[in-house]
Amino acid sequence: MDRAVAFLEKTQEPAGGWLGRWGVNYIYGSWQVLAGLRSIGYDMRQPVVRRAVAWLQRVQQPDGGWGETCRSYDDPSLAGQGPPTPSQTAWALLGLLAAGEAHTVAVRAGIEYLTATQRPDGTWDEDQFTGTGFPKVFYLKYHMYRLYFPLMALARYAAAISGDNGRRGHPGERAGDAAVRLPFASARTPAAERS
Repeated sequence: MDRAVAFLEKTQEPAGGWLGRWGVNYIYGSWQVLAGLRSIGYDMRQPVVRRAVAWLQRVQQPDGGWGETCRSYDDPSLAGQGPPTPSQTAWALLGLLAAGEAHTVAVRAGIEYLTATQRPDGTWDEDQFTGTGFPKVFYLKYHMYRLYFPLMALARYAAAISGDNGRRGHPGERAGDAAVRLPFASARTPAAERS
């Protein structure tokens, strides 16, 4: 495990992310590394994690989403750049949540992006190819990526804030920010209270 952590620390890109494989690209790789480090009890306050968090926050788009073009495999200067997608937004959120960032403005904005772009039937649209077959050779569109990754991110966010109802302060949070009310939260409220 120590050798694996040393490898991850050594292969972090100067900007703060990691190259990805099954998903496009640095956003996916960064989520996977942050989730892996969290799962082994790594200190998420370490500089390697803080650099990754800062990079994810830097590449977040004004609408709160994240996106990355497949061309980032050919041109690393495009890391974290591209039209926002539900799956890539979810990956960034999952990475930030693993890093302990549930109560930040960036995470709330990402959650709001997902809830705002969800269709009435509960799905999301995603036209971009966000799956990686072989980098620089071919890419895939996994049709379920647009569904299960956003659901996973929403569920992990809800779990992260459920213990304190979203009231805990965080350095990245503005005073007076209220917790995001997820659309599915009302499903747990008795009908009498919803009227």
